[in-house]
Amino acid sequence: MADIDIFNGDADGICALTQLRLAEPRDARLVTGVKRDINLMAQVEAQAGDRITVLDVSLDKNRDALQRALAAGAEVLYVDHHFAGEIPQHPRLTAFINEAPDVCTSLLVNGRLDNRYAEWAVTGAYGDNLKRSAEAIARPLGLSSGQLQQLEALGTYLNYNGYGENIDDLHFAPDALFRLVSPHASPFDFINEGREHFDRLAEGYRTDMDRAASTPLMAGATEHAALLVLPDAAWARRVCGVFSNDLTNLHPDRAHAVLTEKANGHYLVSVRAPLNRKHGADVLCRKFPSGGGRAAAAGINDLPGDQVGEFVRQFKAQFGADGEGVKGHIHPFAPRIPGPAL
Repeated sequence: MADIDIFNGDADGICALTQLRLAEPRDARLVTGVKRDINLMAQVEAQAGDRITVLDVSLDKNRDALQRALAAGAEVLYVDHHFAGEIPQHPRLTAFINEAPDVCTSLLVNGRLDNRYAEWAVTGAYGDNLKRSAEAIARPLGLSSGQLQQLEALGTYLNYNGYGENIDDLHFAPDALFRLVSPHASPFDFINEGREHFDRLAEGYRTDMDRAASTPLMAGATEHAALLVLPDAAWARRVCGVFSNDLTNLHPDRAHAVLTEKANGHYLVSVRAPLNRKHGADVLCRKFPSGGGRAAAAGINDLPGDQVGEFVRQFKAQFGADGEGVKGHIHPFAPRIPGPAL
C-alpha cells in the first residue's frame, strides 16, 4: 500500500495540497509537473490498497488512468474545478468537483477542512486570479490590506512558477516548491522564513513581466477580444499565464489569448474570458485536440502553426470580436506587480 499525491504544479494545486497535508499528514509520493502537464494519473501504476489524492487536474483528461486505478483496488480522493465530464460512480472514489467560474481547488479543500488553513486557500484563489473569491474567504480572518497584498503576491508568484514547457523553464520544480511551502501553517510564515525563495520568485516575475509588457497586439484586436504572440523563449513560457491574467484584470470586458511560439513551430495558448463574463474559454479550447481548462481560463498545449488561423476565427466567434480594431501596446503603463514592496 502506498500514499500518492497527484497535483497541478501551480499555485492552486500547491496551496490545496498544503492545506490537506497540514490537516492530514502523509508521507506520500509526489506526482506533479509544469502547469500544463495535466495527464498526471498516467504516471501512476496503482496497486490494491493505495491511497491516491488528485488535486487540480481535469478528471476528463485523466479518466482512463482513474478507471485503471479504481479497477486495481486503489482508493481515490479527487478534488478539482476543471471540466470533468461524467464523473464515474465507484465505491472507492470520493469526488469533489465544482466547475463554477469563481471556484478553485484550494477553496474546495478549504470547505472540506472547515476553514482550518484558510490563509492558504486565499493564496491559492489569488493565484487562480479569483480576487473576489479570495477576498470573500479572507474577510472573516481580519487581515489588513497589506496582508492581503502579501497573499496576492505569493499566490501570483507560485502560479507564475508553474508555467513552462518543462521543468528546466521553472525557477523551482513544483514538487520542490511544495516541500518548501508545505511545512508552514501560514503563508506569512513561508514569506518571512523562506525569504530567499519568495524573493527569487518575485524577481523572476518582475523581470519577465517587464519583457512581456512591450508586446504589441495582433492586428484586428477590438474592445471585445485581443490576441498577441510571445517568442520561443523560457521567459515567455514562464509568463504566458500570469500575463494573460494581468491583461484580464486591466481590461475586464475583453477576452485575451496569448500564443507562445514553440521550437516545433507550434504554439502554447493561454485564453482568458472577460473578467466580467467568465465563460467560454474552456469551450473554445476543447475544440482543439490538446485544449482544456475551465470556463474563465483555459489553454491549448500544442496548437499546430497551420491551425492558428482557425483558432483566431474561433476565438473571435466565441467572444464577439467585431467592431473597429485597436492599435498600440496592450499596457499603457508597466505591468501590475502584486503586493507591496516587501
